[in-house]
Amino acid sequence: MDRERGFLIAVLPPGEDGGDELSELRELSRAASVEPIGERVQHRRRPDPRTYLGKGKLEELKEAYREASAEVVIVDHELTPPQQRRIEDALTARVVDRTQLILDIFAEHARSREGKLQVELAQLEYNLPRMRGMWQHLERLAGGGGTRQLGGGVGTRGPGETQLETDRRLARRRITLLQKRLGDLSRERETRRRERVRSEMPTVALAGYTNVGKSTLLNALTDADVSVNDRLFETLDPTTRSFEHDGRTYLVTDTVGFIRRLPHQLVEGFASTLEETLVADLVLHVVDASAPEGRVDEMVAAVEAVLHEIGADELPIELVLNKIDGVDQLGRRRLTSRFPGSLQVSARTGEGLDALRERIAGCFAERFEPVRLLVPYDEGSALARLYELGAPIDERIDRPDGVLVRARLPRRELRRFAPYLVREAREAPAAS
Repeated sequence: MDRERGFLIAVLPPGEDGGDELSELRELSRAASVEPIGERVQHRRRPDPRTYLGKGKLEELKEAYREASAEVVIVDHELTPPQQRRIEDALTARVVDRTQLILDIFAEHARSREGKLQVELAQLEYNLPRMRGMWQHLERLAGGGGTRQLGGGVGTRGPGETQLETDRRLARRRITLLQKRLGDLSRERETRRRERVRSEMPTVALAGYTNVGKSTLLNALTDADVSVNDRLFETLDPTTRSFEHDGRTYLVTDTVGFIRRLPHQLVEGFASTLEETLVADLVLHVVDASAPEGRVDEMVAAVEAVLHEIGADELPIELVLNKIDGVDQLGRRRLTSRFPGSLQVSARTGEGLDALRERIAGCFAERFEPVRLLVPYDEGSALARLYELGAPIDERIDRPDGVLVRARLPRRELRRFAPYLVREAREAPAAS
């Protein structure tokens, strides 16, 4: 597919490195099939409220944009509608801000019905205040004294409305419809989630900066087959798989990758994938250990900010340093010092994955109580309920007086199975 030629611009505080700051914008642009062919950075305390860039820099941009034969301007901030309009008018060019760029990437990658609805909702809410009179050359539809000259007649007189007003009204109606549909899907998701809670199935959410290898880690832990293309936001729809360790089953969900300044439209709109983080029992914060030291700090801070925004920072969080196969011994020691207690793994080579499974299991160790149950044969329904819970069954012995089961029972179910609990003394004779 042919890529558009993009010209990147940013306003940064004095002293901030433009190359580092624009590196993420370059990745975002390429993910949206735009090839960056030029850049301009202006250092000032804050963007110009009217034109984003200062007047002189805007004139400089006009010349540079024309010489580069670019097709679109990409801005590393969310523009106000007046700012976007004035840059477009000054350059006679299409201008896409950071939020619009990310929404476009999300639109390309959404696969599930819910994901597509969420993208459409976020785009409509973003575009609604930015709609402007593309039909300004038209008179008001069906209205005023000019209707006779325009061929209007009976049924067309009155104040009428502009095409812009019509589009806004239709957009608001569509937003209401999408919100209702997403609400219905959210309730369906909540029903499935209650089933998981009832079975006491431990749930783990993978969170992290985009492109840190979360999907590869999911595949390595659960033998899943999730797409792992090296592109930003490759994973949008939450993907849940399971793995077993020491007789117990764990659910692991891969979530959307985070970035700096994730647009609020997406934080609000992509409830499905973010809610999976919020309702998990444990969050694995996956970090690219092979990234430069300063970059690692930026990614960790960005993810922590989003987790805080959605209220997930109060959950148990384990830091997992992935891609450790790309780090030498000195780098590993430095990471151990900087992030004490974190696990160093490689989803690609499998290094450290056994330790990660042990760590996950340890986080849920107190949820289950080791028990011995003796279930009479005429009460087989109790045994069926035990299996439905998904409780780890360590041993089963068919005895003359019933089925002896050694299992780990969810603590909340102890009272329910109390009639079948047996002591060591009662089962000792059968073992001899």
